[in-house]
Amino acid sequence: MLDIALEADAEWDSSNWAELARRAATSAIAESAFPQLTAGNRTVELGVKLTSDDKVRALNAHWRGKDMATNVLSFPLAEAYELDDDSGVFDEDGGPELMLGDIVLAHGVCAAEAAEKAISVEAHASHLLVHGTLHLLGYDHKDDAAAADMEAREVRALARLGITDPYAVVC
Repeated sequence: MLDIALEADAEWDSSNWAELARRAATSAIAESAFPQLTAGNRTVELGVKLTSDDKVRALNAHWRGKDMATNVLSFPLAEAYELDDDSGVFDEDGGPELMLGDIVLAHGVCAAEAAEKAISVEAHASHLLVHGTLHLLGYDHKDDAAAADMEAREVRALARLGITDPYAVVC
């Protein structure tokens, strides 16, 4: 069972962000190597904070040494062995709650990128939440092979949500 703890600052409009975050995270998990995380009775928790560019800038400066706002930050909490159902730790019928981590989105950056792509803020936020969830599950884009794998998972997860490939070249 996936539990989303969502907090949205005032600049994020009245969209149903909790449902959007749940759907995006569920879709990302389904396209990961750990689809079992949303099956069964074990609670898997994910924190989502929708906030301002200034707050994301401060987090980015503190945790990554980059004094700038960015669209999404991910703060993983789960260890790799906790995600693997072959480890003996994973129990579909219950077991201790698994805290995947936190995802933070910057409103101004997200809205500007959505406008640039001519898509809704909700569609772009969904993409960023899928991206962030994959980071919480251990995926990255540090080299070409890892980036290609992560991007393919994102595209498949977004397709589950009815969102077109954000990486497709439009002529």
